[in-house]
Amino acid sequence: MKMPNMQAMMQQAQQMQKKMAEEVAKIRVEASAGGGMVTVSMDGQKNVTGVKIDPEVAGDVEMLQDLVMIACNEAVKKVESETQAKMGGMLGGMGLPPGLL
Repeated sequence: MKMPNMQAMMQQAQQMQKKMAEEVAKIRVEASAGGGMVTVSMDGQKNVTGVKIDPEVAGDVEMLQDLVMIACNEAVKKVESETQAKMGGMLGGMGLPPGLL
C-alpha cells in the first residue's frame, strides 16, 4: 500500500483553502424585516455593507431597533447558508465522510 505524498496533500489543502476564502469573499446577501421596512446588506465576512430604512419607521425607535436586529440576524443566517453551500460543493469531491461538513 502506497502512502500519499503529504507535501502534495498539504499544497492541495492550501489551494482549496485559498479558493474557499475567495468564494466566501464574493458572497453578498440582503435580508429584510417588517415587510421590507428595514433591509440590511452583508458580505461573506458578515460585515454589514448597507442599511435601508423606510422613513415610516424612523419615528418609532423601539420598532426600528427590533427591525434592524432582525434583518441583521437574517443576513448572518443567509451568509452562513451560502458559505456552507459553497464549501459543501467544493469539498464534495474530496471523498470526505458524510456529515463531516
